[in-house]
Amino acid sequence: MPKYAARRARRVENHETRGVFSMSGDQRPPSQPSDNGGGPPSEQVKLQHISARVPENVSRGAFSTGMIVMTGGTEFILDFIQNIGHPPHVAARIILPHATMPQFIQALRTNLEMYIQRFGQPPELPKPQPGGKQPTAQEIYDELKMPDTLLSGAYANGVMIGHTAAEFKLDFLTNLFPHSAVSSRVFLSAPQVPRILDSLINTFQQFQQRLKQPPPPPESA
Repeated sequence: MPKYAARRARRVENHETRGVFSMSGDQRPPSQPSDNGGGPPSEQVKLQHISARVPENVSRGAFSTGMIVMTGGTEFILDFIQNIGHPPHVAARIILPHATMPQFIQALRTNLEMYIQRFGQPPELPKPQPGGKQPTAQEIYDELKMPDTLLSGAYANGVMIGHTAAEFKLDFLTNLFPHSAVSSRVFLSAPQVPRILDSLINTFQQFQQRLKQPPPPPESA
């Protein structure tokens, strides 16, 4: 591979956008123990300027006009939709571990508060008509186009969020030793963010409620 191509593939982007909020897990090397009293690996929310490697095929990102959240056995699936034009399609699919979702919600909430302090409340999107029949997940995905390259999604255990007056940029990260890298980049218009935040909160609250329910009794032989 030519040297200039290798440099481009290993490009490091410094996220110096004002309002960057980083949510990341513990990045100690595998051989270094975590000093947390023998508990699970710690995760933290940090407000800071950090850097992450951005692969060439990720750097341009994808613009989204909405999001669908689904709950799996060990993960949340975030499908960012673009419904400008026809047919609507999935622009990016993110796979978040269950433990990562509350940190992502807090990061997005904090960044939205920072946006409001600087630019004011974003314009409110029109609300769906009440009383309409809600389509099932199957009906929704029957209408969506999803490229084969997105079926497996992009894993992320961290996020960096930046904003301007008009849009938010979500850089989903793989915080793995020895370097953080951006696994997917999504752009959202500012008015979309409050609705997406509400959807994330509602989904996580429903997930927590299911965890409180007792498991079903074992089937008799």
